[in-house]
Amino acid sequence: MKPASSGLGEPPRRGPGRDLSPLLAGAAVTVAGTGAALALTGASSPLRGPFTLFFLLAAPASACAAALRGLAPLGRAVTSLAAAAALNMLVAQGMLMLHLWSVRGGVVAVAALSSAALLLVLVRRWHGRTAKRRVS
Repeated sequence: MKPASSGLGEPPRRGPGRDLSPLLAGAAVTVAGTGAALALTGASSPLRGPFTLFFLLAAPASACAAALRGLAPLGRAVTSLAAAAALNMLVAQGMLMLHLWSVRGGVVAVAALSSAALLLVLVRRWHGRTAKRRVS
C-alpha cells in the first residue's frame, strides 16, 4: 500500500481562473502602453488621464520590483509603488526646476529612467549567470 500523498508532488490543477497572471500582466502592459501613446500623441480621449497615470506608476514600479526579487511579494509591491511615486515626484520637481515641464517630457523621462533601471537589472542578472558558468 502506498502512503497518502501530501499533494507536494502533484502538478498544479488547471482550469478556469487558475493561470490569470500572464493575462493580467499582458493587460497591464497594454493599458500602460496605451496611456503612454495617448500622452505622447496628445489625443483627446477620456481614457488618456487614467491610462497615463497607470503608466506613470506601473513603469517605474515594475522596474523596481524586478530589482527587488528577494523580498516577500507584499513588501516588494509596497516598496515598488513607493519608489514609483518618488521617481515621479523627482522627475516633476526636476523638470519644474529647469522650467522644462510638459506632459510629454514627463512621460518620456519616466519611461527612460524606468527602462534604464530595468536594463541595469537585466544586465546584472546576465552578468551573474555568466560568472557562475565560468566558475563551474
